Amino acid sequence: MGQDSFDDAIAGLSKLLSEKADLGDVAAAKIKEITAELEAAGSKKFDPDERIKSGFVRFKTEKYEKNPTLYGELAKGQSPKFLVFACSDSRVCPSHILDFQPGEAFIVRNIANMVPPYDQTKYSGVGAAIEYAVIHLKVENIVVIGHSCCGGIKGLMSIPDDGTTASEFIENWVQICAPAKTKVKSENSGLSFKDQCTNCEKEAVNVSLGNLLTYPFVREGLLKKNLALKGAHYDFVDGAFELWNLDFKVSPASSA
Repeated sequence: MGQDSFDDAIAGLSKLLSEKADLGDVAAAKIKEITAELEAAGSKKFDPDERIKSGFVRFKTEKYEKNPTLYGELAKGQSPKFLVFACSDSRVCPSHILDFQPGEAFIVRNIANMVPPYDQTKYSGVGAAIEYAVIHLKVENIVVIGHSCCGGIKGLMSIPDDGTTASEFIENWVQICAPAKTKVKSENSGLSFKDQCTNCEKEAVNVSLGNLLTYPFVREGLLKKNLALKGAHYDFVDGAFELWNLDFKVSPASSA
């Protein structure tokens, strides 16, 4: 609860006490007790250490200790079915919105849920995650999930045509999906900036799916039909989720 909410609640209870003189003693005492509790809670400063510790305690008592079989199996290893690319945005945790259980999904999160093209030096962190998931964990599905109100996509759409940047890392990173911006600007120039951003959130997912094809082990998995690529978009404003497939018509690489 925010400070304004605390203040409003306290003010409302105090007003009730002053206006309702005929309240019973028990009710009046209870209201005073609640008011005091609200005042005490409102005056407490956020303690990050306590939040982390109490969060783990809840997890251990409510999940870990209640699922000994699951966590016993996970102690032996993992066999996730999904490799998921999702945004770092705190509002779009894929395990939360898709109800993934521990061991179900190998997850990579970054600004605007982007997958860069194959590059052994420039994007080695992402490449390592894809390689490990596909070759060693043998995931069967790679899902790239975009989302509503994405700041990274808004940043991409806001980069001036002359390429001028104002950040050290962000704009350089989001330009991985510059083709999505170009397509949206070309095909949807009449839309509002907000609507263009929404379209770009989805189009950038498709660019990332295309970039996945630049990884040899991903192409091989698709050719052998033991790997599938899926795009998705989560709208947390309306509580909606879209899932789609793209047919890239992948063919074996030429030896010439």
